[in-house]
Amino acid sequence: MRKMVKPIDFSKAKVIVELGPGNGIFTKGILERMSSDARLYSFELNETFYQHIKSELSDHRLTLLNETAEKIGEVLQADNIEKADYIVSSLPLTVIPTEVKTRILDNAKAHLAEDGAFIQFQYTLNAKKLLEERFDDVKIDFTAANIPPAFVYRCSN
Repeated sequence: MRKMVKPIDFSKAKVIVELGPGNGIFTKGILERMSSDARLYSFELNETFYQHIKSELSDHRLTLLNETAEKIGEVLQADNIEKADYIVSSLPLTVIPTEVKTRILDNAKAHLAEDGAFIQFQYTLNAKKLLEERFDDVKIDFTAANIPPAFVYRCSN
């Protein structure tokens, strides 16, 4: 959790997008650290996870969507938001079809603020090339404390 949210400057972050929140563990951590006027948009396609988060978390700053992460732009634009300060993703990129993965990452880059960061949680290094093709700067951190151990990519434009 710490390495996933460490790159986020919560004092400045007004719009955070979360892709694939799963059971909501990162969602809770982000909400705990966010300022009272910030917004968190969480995209969860899995109905079971979506319903779980919906029943567990009630926060006026959270917009929980049972939608594909491909719709980042549409959702932000509907709220008159051009760019997100941070995009945090736990999407299992290795199992997502290439064309869908490409649309998600391209859309994420297009709707990320110039000084923002895209943070990706993964159990493998398979996403490295894909992220390096889209972002100017890709840093990788390893968290052995996680079970299983995981990689946290921090990408910026």
